[in-house]
Amino acid sequence: MKSTLIYIGILAAGLLGANTASAQTVAATPPMGWNSYNCFGSAVHEDEVKANTDYMAANLKQHGWEYIVVDFLWSYDNPPGSNIGNPFQLRLQDGSYVPWLSMDKFGRLTPQPTKFPSAFGGNGFKPLADYVHGKGLKFGIHVMRGIPRQAYWSKSPVKGTNGITADMVADTNSKCPWMNHMYGLDMKKPGAQEYLNSILELYASWGVDFIKVDDLSRPYSNAEVEGYQKAIQNCGRPIVLSLSPGETPVAQAAHAVKYANMWRMADDFWDNWKEILHMFDYAKSWEGVSGAGHWPDCDMIQIGKLSKRGPVGQERYSRFTEDEEITHMTFWSIFRSPLMIGGNMPENREFELSLFTNDEVLAVNQKGASPKQLYKKDGAMVWYSTIPGTKDVYVGLFNISDANGSVAVNFAALGLKGKVKVRDLWKKQDVGQFKNNYQQNINLHGAALLRLSPAN
Repeated sequence: MKSTLIYIGILAAGLLGANTASAQTVAATPPMGWNSYNCFGSAVHEDEVKANTDYMAANLKQHGWEYIVVDFLWSYDNPPGSNIGNPFQLRLQDGSYVPWLSMDKFGRLTPQPTKFPSAFGGNGFKPLADYVHGKGLKFGIHVMRGIPRQAYWSKSPVKGTNGITADMVADTNSKCPWMNHMYGLDMKKPGAQEYLNSILELYASWGVDFIKVDDLSRPYSNAEVEGYQKAIQNCGRPIVLSLSPGETPVAQAAHAVKYANMWRMADDFWDNWKEILHMFDYAKSWEGVSGAGHWPDCDMIQIGKLSKRGPVGQERYSRFTEDEEITHMTFWSIFRSPLMIGGNMPENREFELSLFTNDEVLAVNQKGASPKQLYKKDGAMVWYSTIPGTKDVYVGLFNISDANGSVAVNFAALGLKGKVKVRDLWKKQDVGQFKNNYQQNINLHGAALLRLSPAN
């Protein structure tokens, strides 16, 4: 009931119609790509980004994957061979900070050349973005909300203003609880929007296509979310705005739809079955909200080689079983979550690659509409999605119990009458024609993804 009321409220606000905010001019379908965080933490290096770019261009691009995203602390100097590193800076007696983040004279963070050699000499991320674009892909970065504390300390001038400095726009009471690099921005102060405009201007000059802004959704910062979107519109380059981390408040659904392109529903997701079960509940609370340009985000795909340098646990292949990985991909697809691979792609094995290159499964994510839960009971769950321009329906069958079992779907509940053709999308084969209902035996923690078509 809650999600239905959210949807009605958003519709009444005019945010799902043709006259949506300009944020919706990008990400018409859920973004698909790779993010460095789950395999490299804060310590990804340029050669590793390029290796994942090369892999995507050779193996996944033709299936719709396109974003290469460098996650957090790219301006932070990780010691050689370190894992995630200490994400905190030390504040010295004079007020300065160590390690000193790479930063320009306008208080804008820049890539650390020890990790990104092509950034040396003030090049920023442009050479790396050019490399990604040269492969026919798009380039993204993670940024922390606000303005660097070291810019506040050094009274860096705010570009585009007359005499306003970083200490005049920072909100020193607005702090991230798990990283001490930034202060929030007081968006009521002159120069705060200009600072955001200046960083987006810089990102646009580098060729950035996607920004993931962290420490923005919990607690939800309305003024700063709007400020980032205004800065994107001002920079003259189409850029996807992703809000992180969750749990984004469901009460802010209308605002997120208007100003962002994707937002995290939950905190960081990892390769643990209980977290998949929790994600089903988060998704139910956001049911009916997704649409062109605005996507509730289940977080990264925990499949492949993880935690090569942190951030959670030892280096490993995903702890999910193969059945759980199928469930993982099936739900992210039927729910139409953004698809961001978290594993180090060059180390994918045949099974991982098969999960990322099934065009019939990916079409569910990219071409379905209005994902809804049909039922969840007795260790079974069914979600479905209509297919625009057809009478067909995508259906995900999930065995969420701890034993093998059967999961069924009633055709009448989906508005289907008479005989119905069933196609198994993971197996890429037609199953047959059925009347009234269809059921399938599924391994524990497993799933099936179907396309149902009227036989007539």
